[in-house]
Amino acid sequence: MYAVIKTGGKQFKVSEGLTLKVEKLTTEVGKQLSINNVLTLVDGEKVTIGTPLVKGATVDVTVLAHGRGDKVKIFKMNRRKHYRKSQGHRQSFTEIKVDKIAVK
Repeated sequence: MYAVIKTGGKQFKVSEGLTLKVEKLTTEVGKQLSINNVLTLVDGEKVTIGTPLVKGATVDVTVLAHGRGDKVKIFKMNRRKHYRKSQGHRQSFTEIKVDKIAVK
């Protein structure tokens, strides 16, 4: 059984026991969270596609950690114009573990 959920503007394929990094959530470490934005639910041969969400479907997750990703360097330059700009960015993330996929 797996589901496709939407969180942080991105879609993730999740199954029970999976650990993944998503956009930063405001929930504290160790707390449980229920994600209701389930787009698709697959249980063996039974496929349920939401319009746009599957009614009554939830994915229960536990927040494991918060952190920041690797630095991405941004470099802009216009040749022959003496323009150079350098910048860096580190994206915040939340690491979650999928506990249960449920349908009511």
